Amino acid sequence: MARCLPLEGLTVVAVEQAVAAPFCTSRLADAGARVLKIERPEGDFARGYDDVVSGLSSYFVWLNRGKESILVDLMSADGKEELSRLIATADVLVQNLKPGAMEKLGFPISVLRDQHPALIVCSISGYGDEGPFSDRKAYDLLIQAESGLCSITGGPNEPARVGISIVDIATGATAHAAVLEALIARGISGHGADIRISMFDVMADWLAVPLLQEEGGKSPKRLGLAHPSIAPYGVFRTGNGKDILISVQSDREWVSLCDVFMKNSAMARDPRFATNVARVANRPATDQMLRETFLSLDDIEARSRLTNADIAFASLNDMASLSRHPHLRRMIVETSNGPAAIPAPAPIFNGEDRRYGPVPALGARPRADEGA
Repeated sequence: MARCLPLEGLTVVAVEQAVAAPFCTSRLADAGARVLKIERPEGDFARGYDDVVSGLSSYFVWLNRGKESILVDLMSADGKEELSRLIATADVLVQNLKPGAMEKLGFPISVLRDQHPALIVCSISGYGDEGPFSDRKAYDLLIQAESGLCSITGGPNEPARVGISIVDIATGATAHAAVLEALIARGISGHGADIRISMFDVMADWLAVPLLQEEGGKSPKRLGLAHPSIAPYGVFRTGNGKDILISVQSDREWVSLCDVFMKNSAMARDPRFATNVARVANRPATDQMLRETFLSLDDIEARSRLTNADIAFASLNDMASLSRHPHLRRMIVETSNGPAAIPAPAPIFNGEDRRYGPVPALGARPRADEGA
């Protein structure tokens, strides 16, 4: 007998575009919820971000599996009536239109909550509903810059963008967790919820450690592939030109690194290096000792010694390396242009692989049309 998914029977209306809200609702769809994706006549603009998956957008294929695409012109009376009807069938409404847009369309959240007390509404915006920036448009890189994330990303000479849409993904994951929390609460009280999530708030939360370091007088610096609070933690090159990134998380591991990897037990007791605080203060000397050891070894011997010392290490890979990585789990999703192999979601429930729904073409409804 097929195992039921945990959110089967729930309906989610998603007035969404781009990445943050679709990330949230894709996870709800994975768990069995029926996700009705409301798209403008020209479609979610993420459909046009690129065309690398057999002519389809990598972003759209990744984040819209298992959903139903419903074309609705929200500027028309018929479109507004259709959305109203769909919301009346929904357990959850997720929307990431610009602030105030739902109200201007005739769907104030407070009114929806009065009309549908059990409805859970999750609204995603750049800066929230209040404050001096609340009316601003916001996208991933803009929030990376505004929050200060770029200032601690990159090398010593210039700030950089995190290489993925980290703000959107973090916001979508936060929204997903909040919706699940509200569903649990509704199961107890019968009442829905009005959830507001801003991208800026999410990033500020994630930046708590560097912010507290700044306010504590130890402003974090850009160190490239190194860690501002831990040493040694960075990339070292072997004698045959291979880059290996290592991480020493404790003074106990430092002793093992000295004894087994560097073959220099005296360094473990040297007060300049015996504690992490001391090693960070003396990072150039710490790293120089390790560079000399790595350069005296080829990558096979270096990996062997690191393994024997029980030190965490990794290769400095690129996307081509990830594509053929032996640890990469993939899943196949169907699209209008054929099957696509993409990374599988991280959670594995009860040791079983889930089946994931297809990526909808514009206006396509791959699931049964009942109830909508």
